Amino acid sequence: MKITKIQTTRIKAWPNLLWVEVHTDEGIVGLGETFRGAEAVEAYIHSISAGMLLGKDPLQIERHNKALLRGYLGFNGSGVETRAASALDIALWDVFGKAVNKPVWQLLGGLAHDSMRAYNTCAGGNFNTGGEQRRTIAKGDAKVAGRYDDQVAFIECPDELAYSLIEEGYSAMKIWPADSFALPTGGQFISSADIRKAVEPFEKIRKAVGNRIEVMCEFHSLWNTTSALAIARELKQYDIFWAEDPIKMDSVQALADYRRLSGLPVCGSETLATRSSFRDLLAADALDYVMLDLSWCGGLSEAKKIAGMAEAYQKPIAPHDCTGPVVLMASLHLGLSCPNAIFQEVVRAYLAGFYQEIVTELPVLENGFLLPPTAPGLGTTLSDALRGREDAVVRVSVL
Repeated sequence: MKITKIQTTRIKAWPNLLWVEVHTDEGIVGLGETFRGAEAVEAYIHSISAGMLLGKDPLQIERHNKALLRGYLGFNGSGVETRAASALDIALWDVFGKAVNKPVWQLLGGLAHDSMRAYNTCAGGNFNTGGEQRRTIAKGDAKVAGRYDDQVAFIECPDELAYSLIEEGYSAMKIWPADSFALPTGGQFISSADIRKAVEPFEKIRKAVGNRIEVMCEFHSLWNTTSALAIARELKQYDIFWAEDPIKMDSVQALADYRRLSGLPVCGSETLATRSSFRDLLAADALDYVMLDLSWCGGLSEAKKIAGMAEAYQKPIAPHDCTGPVVLMASLHLGLSCPNAIFQEVVRAYLAGFYQEIVTELPVLENGFLLPPTAPGLGTTLSDALRGREDAVVRVSVL
């Protein structure tokens, strides 16, 4: 079997998303995905990556991953080269699964879990899609519009939001009410009054539902260490499950200091690429939970190695998804095969919304748990409706 064509698709309405399909001479097509800078990644795939893969055996995944991910330029970061390598690696695993008629989780070693616990990231339906500015909602800035307008809800009615999630079977949720207070100072300072406003949603959730749901706090790396610690001192009383990316992930010592001084479990980081970045944070005892994004860290091949390294440090993993449905499917396969996976992130607004327009199959969610896909490969393909959109941009490289 050999690779005969590489095709990319992006949609102008969702300019952050890019899909890549790897075609073979046996008629098998593998699907991959990445997120952010879609045009740049598209250009890189067709100008550089395609020439490295066309005519090659798609099942030599490790060889291709090393060539694409550890090239002379771009390695060790989550830039264009790594995002291209990640998407192509996911697609090659999809080819492998289809070639042997097995789901990817079987190829990764089989099921370590019969299902995977999901937590809901409380974003709205158009959060982070690239078609608009990402909203940081301040108190009174917006009103909830519909059941899944969760990003507004966690500010305006966090207690009702928590009840809604519990009703749907979720046992964990993630919110980021401190973000809007970082904007005026670039994360360099936060007043005591603003800290109190930032933690109000956690207080309301705990008063309403107690400990019936875990609550994670996302910081999006917006704060310096001093300000992040000031927020942590007030936040600690609400028994949050983790503090995610409280500072930029480029200072190992600063993150280790934050973990030690804050007394909060630290989760990081979707922003990191390749195992060396995670190695340094784990060695410095700077993390409690390892979060990785398969479309940014190097694909399934690299993610499996990062997960194994985390397990050696006795740390659980929780794959990221606030991006696209193909990465969500790939992440579910990874988590199901890793003994130290404890959560899969989902956005219920995406699952009920635009994800359904992109792919033919989505993960099955029952009572807050995701079930193992049963179809060969990833278990999903791009929908015909997506391919037929007027704003679809398709590029092809052929052997």
